[in-house]
Amino acid sequence: MATLIYTHAACLDHQPGPGHPEAPARLSAVLQALQAAPFADLQWRDAPLGTTDQVGLIHTPAYIDEVASRAPAHGHAMLDGGDTVMSPGTWEAVMRCVGAACAAVDAVVAGEVDNVFCATRPCGHHAEADQAMGFCVFNQAAIAAVHAQRAHGLQRVAVVDFDVHHGNGTQNSFYDKPDLFYGSCHQAPFYPGTGSRQESGVAGNIVNIPLARGCNSQTFRDRMASELLPALRNFGPELLIISAGFDAHHLDPLGGLNFTDDDYHWITSELMAVADEKSSGRVVSVLEGGYSLEGLASGSAAHVNALMRR
Repeated sequence: MATLIYTHAACLDHQPGPGHPEAPARLSAVLQALQAAPFADLQWRDAPLGTTDQVGLIHTPAYIDEVASRAPAHGHAMLDGGDTVMSPGTWEAVMRCVGAACAAVDAVVAGEVDNVFCATRPCGHHAEADQAMGFCVFNQAAIAAVHAQRAHGLQRVAVVDFDVHHGNGTQNSFYDKPDLFYGSCHQAPFYPGTGSRQESGVAGNIVNIPLARGCNSQTFRDRMASELLPALRNFGPELLIISAGFDAHHLDPLGGLNFTDDDYHWITSELMAVADEKSSGRVVSVLEGGYSLEGLASGSAAHVNALMRR
């Protein structure tokens, strides 16, 4: 048993253009960090292509058709009027993201590996059912959660998100579904403007932990330990999915929180402890944001170290 990495070279071919924060170099930095000697025991697999049926577990047919039809043969196409850009390689990249997340669920449910980290891009947690948003095209973490229910008969699935930005797309997809849990810690006030404590879902299945700009490690750990982790344990997921964003890192140019590599190791270990108690240890992690190449590389390395129980 081991930790598995799903990735694919096609995820480097999503190229939103010069100066865009969601650049191919992000994934290159993560992969370089995970190919260092301390990670020699990792297993690696190419991410398969996802299917439109899998994407349709969260997104509307009209939106899927829109994304497919707007994929450019050359140049760029805008999906949301600002942040979310398609290049000729974007369609395959986002389908590899979906395929990785769903294959990761398959692997952990089958007991092939202990856990999986999906080293893919672009990120997904802002994508709404019918709308691209915030660099995100398809919401692979949310898709993976519903895939676990539909393909494997799991009843209760949780997504925990520690990206600096609130995952509005995941929250909205889960809000009226009491068998899906979404927990998020995020900077507030900040983009996208959602994620207040009052947004609690149809059955208390949404737990938001807004953190003020400049939040330090101790505040983050105290609030996660006293608020989010008990709620997650009470929900009792059969599978835990992590939306692993690293833009709350103190080096990140877009965020305003002050997380350290040790914080990412700590929260990952705490989430794994809940999974050991409630989910037969089943954990799937999906890369979200992170825009300092140094902070992204070191934060994701700390995260994967914890997945490897090191």
